[in-house]
Amino acid sequence: MNVADSLRVASALEELGYQSTPRAENADVIVLNTCVVRQSAEDKAYGRLSSLKPIKKRRPEVVINLMGCLVGVKGYQHLAERFPYVDVFSPPSDPGPLVAHLTQDASRSLDLAETEQRYAVMDGDLTLPLAERGKLVSTFVPAVLGCSHACTYCIIPYRRAVERSRLVGDIVADVRSLTAQGVKEIILLGQIVDRYGVDIAAAADGDPSTAAGDRSNLARLLRTIHDVDGLERIRFLTSHPNWMTDELLDAVAELPKVMPHIEVPVQAGDDRVLAEMKRGYTADDYRRLVGKIRERLDGRTESPYPDVSIATDVIVGFPGESETQFQRTYDLLAELKMDVAHLARYSTRPGTVADRRLSDDVPDEEKWRRFRALEELQESIATEINAGYLGERVEVLFEEKVRGRWRGRTPTYKLVFVESEENLRGQLRDVTITWTGPWSMQGALPRKSEIGLGEDE
Repeated sequence: MNVADSLRVASALEELGYQSTPRAENADVIVLNTCVVRQSAEDKAYGRLSSLKPIKKRRPEVVINLMGCLVGVKGYQHLAERFPYVDVFSPPSDPGPLVAHLTQDASRSLDLAETEQRYAVMDGDLTLPLAERGKLVSTFVPAVLGCSHACTYCIIPYRRAVERSRLVGDIVADVRSLTAQGVKEIILLGQIVDRYGVDIAAAADGDPSTAAGDRSNLARLLRTIHDVDGLERIRFLTSHPNWMTDELLDAVAELPKVMPHIEVPVQAGDDRVLAEMKRGYTADDYRRLVGKIRERLDGRTESPYPDVSIATDVIVGFPGESETQFQRTYDLLAELKMDVAHLARYSTRPGTVADRRLSDDVPDEEKWRRFRALEELQESIATEINAGYLGERVEVLFEEKVRGRWRGRTPTYKLVFVESEENLRGQLRDVTITWTGPWSMQGALPRKSEIGLGEDE
């Protein structure tokens, strides 16, 4: 989400005549867009903010803008007192305060209450920053802002406010604008993206002119976006197990542009820990969901690799998590064999329910031990899954050249590197996989004789 927000801010600044510079020391405006979902991210934000103080001291005219979850939507007086050299404080997803400061146009700045109600967009179509124009192949489009679920460990609802679904027309307008600028793949974003439209439906319940069948959900949004000319691929993240409906899986199965990659966090494999986290499902519920996803989306080809990939998130060391409870998480991942497992060590987030009611009683060294155990397990699982791609031909969307090799993704979001003198940026090409590892694969483009072309062609 911060990547999407930063692109929007950069575009807004360029509309005001600013140009990007790679060094903060050379900048007239510095925007620090922050994340606080983990303690390490918050510490990094504070460290970077402190490093900007000497720049402000040498050049008082430099405008420093602190943006994002560190600011949040509940007020920032404590930050203003701690960092008096910061000129502008912006809530998440809102470039308005910075634009207002630079233009001295108060009408462009929203107060926090307004920010909670809508996504702050600038006038006109969404234009990519100059540095990304004609180069960006895949990018993010926010569909749901904020969150109202409030897992006990999560700070997002307190920093990004309640859940708000953007209007279908606004999302489609963004997608059309991006594809017109060369973007081939969009990734719809939401803290719980499969809850898209729930808040809109709730607001419409008292409106007799709104039929239930007319209300938007993620499946219908995918079908609408699917018709945008020039768009090649669609993805979405992150899903919640309780909102992964049959209708949504049908849309993924039936729409060729929607990629068969599902991000659906489990967070833990023990039912008591899941209840303490306020996740709203059991380990067996999650097992059944994974089985349903694979049953609906697998088996469309005869390839030895699966037609669908599933990514999950896991937190180790949640307050009170015993060795036995951790082992249930380990066993669940070993059983389900997910393509990707994003692992995190629990860290207390001030203001959350877990911080108020639970004691962070798992020692840090034990958190690290559990983390590494899952890391080793997942590496072996990913190695096994990816080995099924060896020698197979898969479609890859290439995004950029990195250290002399082209980098792209398969429909199942596997990372593939290819050596080629061609300009492959933005191209969908069949690739034969020649090497596989746990985190990436290498491939080769087919020879001309393999694609029906003569040597002179």
